[in-house]
Amino acid sequence: MGQKINPVSLRMGITETWQSKWYADKSHFGDRVVEDEKIRRFIKNNYDFAGVSRIDIERGREEVSVIVHSARPGLLIGRRGSEVERLQANLQEISGQPIEISIEEVSSPELNAQLVAEDTARELERRSAFRRTLKNMVEMVMDAGALGAKIQVKGRLGGAEIARSVSEHRGSIPLHTFKAKISYGFTEANTKYGSIGVKVWINNGYLAPGAKSPEEEEDGKDAQQG
Repeated sequence: MGQKINPVSLRMGITETWQSKWYADKSHFGDRVVEDEKIRRFIKNNYDFAGVSRIDIERGREEVSVIVHSARPGLLIGRRGSEVERLQANLQEISGQPIEISIEEVSSPELNAQLVAEDTARELERRSAFRRTLKNMVEMVMDAGALGAKIQVKGRLGGAEIARSVSEHRGSIPLHTFKAKISYGFTEANTKYGSIGVKVWINNGYLAPGAKSPEEEEDGKDAQQG
């Protein structure tokens, strides 16, 4: 069986939750999707140095809430919040609505697959030896406490004439076990010889028996607030 399903969408509602949380009718749905993509792309392109791993967007009737998950929140906030204010102004120009920005720190960047993928891509762009880079990254993830890690790179590795795929694997990565908390990340390294795709899977453990999914926990919080 081909493993072509995105690990995030496969576990949606089990160990993963939606990154965009809002409702729109048919006439406005497409515009909202495009707007979300513009917001995420702007933040990733301009604040990549802050280690942004995930951007959640929630919409109310008159306001848009953007939650940025960052490994280095201090760089994103800036001195006395100046950087956040600048970001807020830019996003309001994109959206045309009031924007509220919240920043949450990523407690363990070594266990976040998106951040590991981006670090791997940077090393490849610096022309580091790809085999040594993959080995070092996987060992770093395992030392941080992961149960398993896999990194796959695909492209003209080392300037080779023919593209190929190389991967490094440690521990257990149960891709078809729904209760497994698999962190997945993808990015591209832009090298002299072309783009190299980088995929990362990290096994951060399993849901405990009877544990609630992220959506059930949020529903419980909303019920308490109501």
